[in-house]
Amino acid sequence: MKCEMTQNGKELTVKVEGRLDTATAPELQEKLIPQLKEIDHLILDFSDLQYISSAGLRVVLMAHRSIAMGGITEATHCNSVVKEVFEITGLTDVIRVS
Repeated sequence: MKCEMTQNGKELTVKVEGRLDTATAPELQEKLIPQLKEIDHLILDFSDLQYISSAGLRVVLMAHRSIAMGGITEATHCNSVVKEVFEITGLTDVIRVS
């Protein structure tokens, strides 16, 4: 897994590449959560994400809960497999997925 973060004011874009699973989720959590103190819009660019497991979903949900109250979390450019995981788990009710 590889991730690149770009902040623009209170918006943070995180481009994640590869697989977000049990082996890589802790690394993303360690890099991402401390960056969210002043963020109210989190964009997770999953255009190069091949797979996400429940461990990866846990980090996404934890990040969503860490941003400012009323903040927005988006998972963008999801492939059909990743999008289906969000839909099956019901996270599309909490996080915008496209």
